[in-house]
Amino acid sequence: MTPERWKRMNEMLDLRQPDLTVCVEQVHKTHNLSAIIRTADAIGIPEVHAVWLSEDKRLKRGTASGSQNWVKTVGHATIGDAISTLKSQGMQVVATCLSETSVDYRNIDYTKPTALLMGQERYGITEEALALADQHIIIPMVGMAQSLNVSVAAAILMYEAQRQRQNAGLYEQPRMDEQEKHRILFEGGHPIFARLCREKGVDYPPLDEDGQIAAESEWWQRIQQSKK
Repeated sequence: MTPERWKRMNEMLDLRQPDLTVCVEQVHKTHNLSAIIRTADAIGIPEVHAVWLSEDKRLKRGTASGSQNWVKTVGHATIGDAISTLKSQGMQVVATCLSETSVDYRNIDYTKPTALLMGQERYGITEEALALADQHIIIPMVGMAQSLNVSVAAAILMYEAQRQRQNAGLYEQPRMDEQEKHRILFEGGHPIFARLCREKGVDYPPLDEDGQIAAESEWWQRIQQSKK
């Protein structure tokens, strides 16, 4: 762990927005998933929720190269489960859809805990998900195209959320849970030891002010023991 990497990781995590997320419903193209996760990382979103196509199990392993180390992907069996989880966290769920109740995406207050719901590439958001959403939003378009690529639409919404939150000062104070921050710092700074901890069922040890492992001798002995 170099001092430069330790400083950069802490600065990044101090800007994370734990009450802002994206939920993708059956988005199945790898390049779209990768782009959404990469943008989420750039915005400061710590996790993305996803409901996969049931017949495409491989997507449970597919994420943006590099960014998956910093953005946690939370999978759900159904869209009902996903939205229930998000609402239990106090989040408003906004869905991109042209309906009688749709409003311009810029008229939403994204400084509130918010989940951005994005639909499948071909069919969009399901009727079930639209019924469960708190608000429908649209991105105004004046060309011949009637819709945007899902990753492009997600990026537009995320950057509007970032703009509002920056203006409200929500990026000025660290907001991430300390336990989650420690997990990410340890896994990002000491990936080999993190893997050994998971294999041996050992808790992550504390880190000192320079990001180095500050563990008791017992921890080192357990890590060095051969797996039986």
